[in-house]
Amino acid sequence: MDKTGVLRRSNVSMPALYAGDDHAAQRTLEFFTANIRNSNTRKAYALAAAEFAVWCQSVGIDDLQQVQPVHVAGYIEGLQLAAPSIKLHLAALRMLFDWLVIGQVIPLNPAASVRGPRHSVKKGKTPVLAADEARVLLDAIDTNTAIGLRDRALIGLMVYTFARVGAVIQMRIEDVYVQNRRTWVRLHEKGGKRHEMPCHHNLDAYLHAYIDGAQLGVGKGMLFRSVMGRTGLLSDRPMSQSDVYRMIRRRAEDAGIETKIGCHSFRATGITEYLRNGGKLEVAQQMANHESARTTGLYDRRNDQVSLDEVERILI
Repeated sequence: MDKTGVLRRSNVSMPALYAGDDHAAQRTLEFFTANIRNSNTRKAYALAAAEFAVWCQSVGIDDLQQVQPVHVAGYIEGLQLAAPSIKLHLAALRMLFDWLVIGQVIPLNPAASVRGPRHSVKKGKTPVLAADEARVLLDAIDTNTAIGLRDRALIGLMVYTFARVGAVIQMRIEDVYVQNRRTWVRLHEKGGKRHEMPCHHNLDAYLHAYIDGAQLGVGKGMLFRSVMGRTGLLSDRPMSQSDVYRMIRRRAEDAGIETKIGCHSFRATGITEYLRNGGKLEVAQQMANHESARTTGLYDRRNDQVSLDEVERILI
């Protein structure tokens, strides 16, 4: 594997502090290439490590062996960032130094005892749609074209399976399959995990209408495909996340929806409506493929409606 190539594709470089000797440099490179598989996480952690290295050099520290907990604490204390970003920086340093300790580059982790800012999130910030808004959005899509069939199927997939857009755009045609006379979908989640879900009857109809209408049944290519220029025809290439975002904003505008929704909005919308109609949080957690129910709870926006109903009691 071209390890430096992985970093170049993530637009990050080797932090100078960690390249003081060959063993430290090799171990640091392995942390970012072999230990971290997600490209977004790799980029964020590498930038955090690089900024810490620059700070160390600015205070006269040019060797990993000199770094002490008081230095990490001083760096964290001086960050002019929001609490979540500070916690991300600290998490990156903790993981990197743990990796270096295991590799016998340094004896102790100087970030292990450093505490970050208190930050507790009880409610997510992702904009959501009401059930009738989501219905209006789906019904407003012109399905007389392959692009329209594609867009309805893609949005329906995110609503009815709580899928992340990253998992959706990786789907191939064979990831829609029949099992026990029911259509299922196979999602490729973070870390190479496969997550399989049965289809809601609406989603079943959307997917098969798209696959048949766009004549995707032959071959084993990507499921959700980009458009070839201005031809209106689908290419063999998968849609990118930015393609999906632009499509969603365009479809929302066409449907007269003013809420500034994005790719993640449908995950939150689906979870909220599932719970509003008597679904269980632990089942929603399994459907969303979350590690903890607390994460799923951040998508539960039922209290938004409660608050709105209460506000309307102010009869003036």
